[in-house]
Amino acid sequence: MESFFVVGGRSLRGEVEIDPAKNSLLPILAGCILVKGEVCLENVPKYSDVMAMIKILEHLGGKVKFERGKFSNDNLIIDTRDIVYCDVPNELASCVRSSIFTLGPILGRKKIAKVAYPGGCDIGLRPVDIHISLLKQLGCKVIDKNGYIYGDASKRREGDVMLSFPSVGATENAMMFAVLGHGQVRIFNPAREPEIVDLQNFLNSCGAKISGAGSNLIVIDGVKRLHGCRYRAISDRIEAGTFMIAGAMTGEKVVIKNVIPEHNQALLSKLSKTACKIDVRDDTIIVERGGRLQSFGEVETAVYPGFPTDLQAPMCSLASICEGYSLVIESLFESRYKHIGELLKMNCDIRCKNGVCIIKGRDKIYGAEVSSPDLRGGVCLVLAGLVAEGYTTINNIELIDRGYFRLEDKLTSLGGDIKRIKCEKKVDNCS
Repeated sequence: MESFFVVGGRSLRGEVEIDPAKNSLLPILAGCILVKGEVCLENVPKYSDVMAMIKILEHLGGKVKFERGKFSNDNLIIDTRDIVYCDVPNELASCVRSSIFTLGPILGRKKIAKVAYPGGCDIGLRPVDIHISLLKQLGCKVIDKNGYIYGDASKRREGDVMLSFPSVGATENAMMFAVLGHGQVRIFNPAREPEIVDLQNFLNSCGAKISGAGSNLIVIDGVKRLHGCRYRAISDRIEAGTFMIAGAMTGEKVVIKNVIPEHNQALLSKLSKTACKIDVRDDTIIVERGGRLQSFGEVETAVYPGFPTDLQAPMCSLASICEGYSLVIESLFESRYKHIGELLKMNCDIRCKNGVCIIKGRDKIYGAEVSSPDLRGGVCLVLAGLVAEGYTTINNIELIDRGYFRLEDKLTSLGGDIKRIKCEKKVDNCS
């Protein structure tokens, strides 16, 4: 067991480089199942979710290894020419929500699949019925039984499919399933997130024929085979947003590099209301705090290009030190307020009812022993600890490691005082 120990009150200043996006890498890794060749993914951080997906690829028969490259992280070499299995057992699927992404590509390549229900953070109901509906629309026989999803694509067909809700995972599953085919598949009302575009670009680099990602219609013309390629995933807009919020909360001047500013327009518009100075230059965003922050008003989560649900928890930390009242509304996941109880331990003034949080900013919040409820809730507590008076211990940080690689090193390089500490079975025995 490990925890973060944070000493609050240190200003952040300096440069930080954003890693490739976890939420791009996971479907891209699943997409490698379709490739009869070798793929080199450049600059891959060892997120725990990525490592879990690597174990799934190896179970299916793929060969995976890291090699030193020219970037800060190693390159990942994936050879899936000899994929032989078509099942993802519970012990592998329970480690990562994105295991569901393997359903489409396994069916696309092997025509049969058996995938256990996925794990991941407990942030509320995330049913797989939209995934199953799309596959059925494309002629697959799908049975949900005893914790497994069984698929048979022997009578697959092409044509038009419609999403009842623009689910990111379901869109990606349908894209990957449709790639190896003989006709055309059109996906109406797909998700429009940048990670969808990234998956399209990766698959096209392998020989697929996909167009329209990022719009309200995706068109896939089937091909017989995909070949290997060299590819680098887009930068992580959620990590970039996290450091933008950190800069607003604690920073003198934080320079965030390797970002795609248009992917964070919803956040930029909110931060501009807090009296932060924000300078956007090509692939760099500079955030500088100039005195007491003002309330950003209201934030309501929505599908892209709306405000991302993955930044809702960090915004709660920001609101806790802004002058005045802020309103935070979570519209996508009913259980994504578990961090609120932990923030209350730090003297934050928050009242929640019916999915709406009213947050009154305080002059001071105080360090406490808290516990990460999930990935984004955990990093929200790190941000609060950076500005709190005194010491903060954050437990269950293995959840944070799912989507942030070497977070403590990046914050330390900016001047933060945060250490990863090992614990005994009981947190009281931390050393």
